[in-house]
Amino acid sequence: MKIVFKNGLVWTGDGLNASSFVVEDGKFAYVGNDEVSGADESVDLMGAFVCPGFNDSHMHLLGFGRVLSQVDLREHSGSLEEMLAYLKTRIVVSGQWLIGRGFNQDYFKDDARLPSRSDLDEVSRDVPVVLTRVCGHMCVVNSKALELAGIAGYEDGRFYDNDMRLIFDRIPAPSRSDLKKMIILACEKLNRRGITSIQTDDYCVFRNVPPSQINDIYLELEREGALTVRICEQCNFTTLEELKSFVDSGEAKKASELFRIGPVKLLGDGSLGSRTAHLTKPYKGSSEYGFSLFAPDRLQEMISYAHNNGLQVIVHAIGDKCLDEVLNAFEKPLEALPRPDHRHGIVHCQVTREDQLDRIARLELRVYAQSVFLDYDNHIVEKLLDPELLKTSYSWKTLINKGVSVSNGSDCPVEEPDCLKGIQLAVTRTSLDGTGPYLPHESFTVAEALDSFTFRGAEASFEEKVKGRIREGQLADFVILDKDPFKVDPKDIRKIKVVAAYLGGHKL
Repeated sequence: MKIVFKNGLVWTGDGLNASSFVVEDGKFAYVGNDEVSGADESVDLMGAFVCPGFNDSHMHLLGFGRVLSQVDLREHSGSLEEMLAYLKTRIVVSGQWLIGRGFNQDYFKDDARLPSRSDLDEVSRDVPVVLTRVCGHMCVVNSKALELAGIAGYEDGRFYDNDMRLIFDRIPAPSRSDLKKMIILACEKLNRRGITSIQTDDYCVFRNVPPSQINDIYLELEREGALTVRICEQCNFTTLEELKSFVDSGEAKKASELFRIGPVKLLGDGSLGSRTAHLTKPYKGSSEYGFSLFAPDRLQEMISYAHNNGLQVIVHAIGDKCLDEVLNAFEKPLEALPRPDHRHGIVHCQVTREDQLDRIARLELRVYAQSVFLDYDNHIVEKLLDPELLKTSYSWKTLINKGVSVSNGSDCPVEEPDCLKGIQLAVTRTSLDGTGPYLPHESFTVAEALDSFTFRGAEASFEEKVKGRIREGQLADFVILDKDPFKVDPKDIRKIKVVAAYLGGHKL
């Protein structure tokens, strides 16, 4: 089947330099400005803007599906009272776990604090209730949940980062059918946003579901024709033993047309919003520094093992103290066993110092940024960070200027998987309510922002030769928009509508 798309404004990734293209056998067979004859079908783009399909380079697809199928608190967190009242309406069966995610205490108008066990006891003393903060780095439970989990010593009901497993490991694992439904539901949402590729950390969502089962579910959905996004799995592990077992099992070699195993993903610290990102200087008005989730020698051991076994490694690092530890852990194996084009990287890379930006470039690391975080973080960075750190944080444009490859993502479900919103924030550095801009000299051009959500994402997963550009021979993954992002006011980029998305030449 040969289909010609004509009369468009086509941003190939190399520039606005084409008006038509031909799709054949799932790939671009021609890209240019000439009239094309002999096609089986012709699509008139009528001047619409076309670009490569969006690639969210760091998110949690299974976690997004879980939020969509459980209690989504993002629209019910205007106040603590509002959230608690909403939760009472969601109780269905006594004894059945009520699980929600998405609250942000900074948005509570009545009492801007983290909820506690006693708050959730007001919702129910019979139904176990578990709520995860929007960042995913802390949760709070009621007394019934503590009782069923057999946990003592957490009087406020709050759990942070690694300790959250004490609760989630005791929640019954979802069925295979439920997991498939979560993935399908999430993929449908992504397609409507023009997303055709993602890099997703799924193993951390249900720690009582083995990675092999998650991998097999993706492959099964692909065989059934139900997988509508290209998946690169960022493999999250918390112990060296888990990582070694994964490598020895052969799971790291699984791959298909739509699913592939990507880098080892390690979680270095927490988040700014939960005050658990690890800083070199204390949070303003506090003696707290946050904390790292790995002892430095353990982090070193895991990165060295992965590197020495030819694996790519990426590490979540938001605080600059955590980043120091991560850079140290990368430096040793890279010196002992140099490997060209290793593409190890830092996820988030938010609170940084100038010396760290230089080290990232020198070690040839790449960065997985989330420009969309600025929408919220613009409101809190000055309240939380030392003034010196404020001058050099969220400095992704500086990294680009130093030669670092910076891809972009949403960390969904922390944020909505809205690439156009992410592009706008990358360009304006200004929150949707007008707060900012924060360090405007770090603004991306529109081309750089588009590139960060297309080609750079493909590059992060070693796939830039097969996708990320509208180019002859590459996969025909593309998105049609109703407006040209180069021509609209930058503060209106997020208002651009996705007309259609195509995966391998097939309309989604």
